[in-house]
Amino acid sequence: MGEERFVVNALARQALEAIQEVMGENGLNAVLRAAGLERFIGSFPPDDLEPGVKAVEYARLNQAIEDFYGRGGRGFLQRIGKASFQYGVREQPVLMGLAGIALKALPARQRVKFVLNSVADALKKSNPAVAAEVTEDGGRLVYTESTCAICEGRTSDAPVCHLYVGSLTEAVKWATGAEYQVVETHCRAKGDDACRFEVQELADAA
Repeated sequence: MGEERFVVNALARQALEAIQEVMGENGLNAVLRAAGLERFIGSFPPDDLEPGVKAVEYARLNQAIEDFYGRGGRGFLQRIGKASFQYGVREQPVLMGLAGIALKALPARQRVKFVLNSVADALKKSNPAVAAEVTEDGGRLVYTESTCAICEGRTSDAPVCHLYVGSLTEAVKWATGAEYQVVETHCRAKGDDACRFEVQELADAA
């Protein structure tokens, strides 16, 4: 496929299952048609790591959901992202590196860092072309991906990776049992080199 980016079937399937959970079957089918992905109506991709969806198609799917809900699209995409992470925990716990993991003995910050690295590692294991990493900046944990499929081929004045925000928010909550805020500060759709997400404690974000 050369330099063309793609999303593996398992991750695309998780997203479609999450969209159906949040939007219902009719809503899912509507956005699939709008995104030119009619082939997945009533026929989700298999639960494997083959490259089944082009990144530009995945980006169109996210855009279609945002268009479908208008101003409410951001919130719905975050809900879909949260549901998608939960599907990943249930269906691909080994890939996610979360099978049989006991985090309760670790401090909260280490739990957050662990689960963020688990998400990044899972993406890289499923697709070696993915470039994602977890770093620290000014005392905050930062998740960065320069190959984000959600904004592939899109342009915007504001960050658009709302589904990603939802997934990371749910990952942190899963690891800690606490509410954190994940804020996308940079986005490829805005012309930035990478999508950057900062994890903020709610006290910091207030």
